Amino acid sequence: MVTASNKPMSYRIVDLRNNRHSFDYRSPIKFGGRVVKDVVVQQICVTLEGPGKKKACGIGEMTLGTAWAWPSKTLSAEQVTRIVSALCDRVADIAIQMDFGTHPIDFGMRLKVEAKRLAKELAEQMKLGEPIPDLAVMLACSSIDAAIHDAFGRIHQCSSFACMTREFLPENLDHWLGLEFAGKHLSDYVSSTPVNTLPLYHLVGGLDPLSTADLGQKINDGLPETLEEWIEAEQLTHLKLKLSGTDLDWDVGRTIEVDRIATASGQTRPWAFSLDFNESCPNEDYVIDFIERIDRLSRTAFERLQYIEQPTARDLKTRKDVTMHRVGRLKPVVIDESLTDQETLLIARQLGYTGIALKACKGISESLLMAAAARHYGMFLCVQDLTCIGASFLQSASLAAHIPTITAVESNGRQYCPVGNKIWDDAYRPMFRILGGVVPTELLTEIGLGFRWPKKLLPKGYESLAAG
Repeated sequence: MVTASNKPMSYRIVDLRNNRHSFDYRSPIKFGGRVVKDVVVQQICVTLEGPGKKKACGIGEMTLGTAWAWPSKTLSAEQVTRIVSALCDRVADIAIQMDFGTHPIDFGMRLKVEAKRLAKELAEQMKLGEPIPDLAVMLACSSIDAAIHDAFGRIHQCSSFACMTREFLPENLDHWLGLEFAGKHLSDYVSSTPVNTLPLYHLVGGLDPLSTADLGQKINDGLPETLEEWIEAEQLTHLKLKLSGTDLDWDVGRTIEVDRIATASGQTRPWAFSLDFNESCPNEDYVIDFIERIDRLSRTAFERLQYIEQPTARDLKTRKDVTMHRVGRLKPVVIDESLTDQETLLIARQLGYTGIALKACKGISESLLMAAAARHYGMFLCVQDLTCIGASFLQSASLAAHIPTITAVESNGRQYCPVGNKIWDDAYRPMFRILGGVVPTELLTEIGLGFRWPKKLLPKGYESLAAG
């Protein structure tokens, strides 16, 4: 915040609590050839002190989706999770020692630099034989980044997203994004209030039964167990399909069958599909062949394709021969795993990508800056999930609700790990038990990141964040 004398106010973190807890999945999820059955959640609680010794608490949580952030070929899934957890601890230790500065965006971006240094040190000390990827580093920072945004909003008794104005953030975007953004400000691209609702993107995983005929052993926990049942129970309109990227016949057949089920469930509904090949396609030709076959078999399925996500391998710097220009002329094609900074965004644009996927697990600060850059370039924007549960999903939904042009939000935790949402039911049941196919983001209007906490989840000293 800037005072009347135009001198930025200073803040400091005076307390930081670092916790983790884990949950088993209701059913496994398969993507990119990997099957995930449980999740570890990182929680960071901070107390921020501002001018006049005024203090406020904030909390950030994030699911440690290491199978996505670091699909190592040499380390086991358990080893990767332990390493990323250790990095979370080191990042937390350094965060409380850092000069906070004047705004969470600036702190978050400086924390990312420190975290990359710590990741390099950790990899060398553990003799890993491979670097800790930038995605895993961003994941390790994300809960701290969310916590400081939450606390900053609370210290000023307003939404964290309302704190992106020049009153609080004097720097223009060129401070982080370069001269092309001179004179442009983050508040030009971020809304201070959330939209009322967003359609929910429901995940159709590679192992998920589409109809009763696909069911093996039933879970019998009262929740839907097939795509048909989910559509009927929640009146869904947006479906995200996990595809193989290596078996064209299966990918086409799966998509056509999902389209058939959607049509049978409600032909006049505004259906939208997103396709996630999890980086497995060998080249652009595979995607073009897929799209052309879908168009020949079902024009309605083709028209319902809203966007295609990250078809080929994430390392764009070493595979600049794999472009997406032809795909991008047919449908929006977005980067997800490839998006780790402005440089990768610019490379993706050069290669033909026309959109980006934002994720709260990459940090609120980073996501807002990338959203501003993408909107400046006129790119397609979406907000995606990391099977987020509880607070991590509410953070993701709040992020999506404050970025204009976002048309839907993912929520996978309610399918695969509902136990992680159960304690939130009393205060935010409509966010986790969907009606009418939409997420009621109008509920996310509290100060801070937009929501209050169940008392049972709050450590001592953080009771002020409890839902009344």
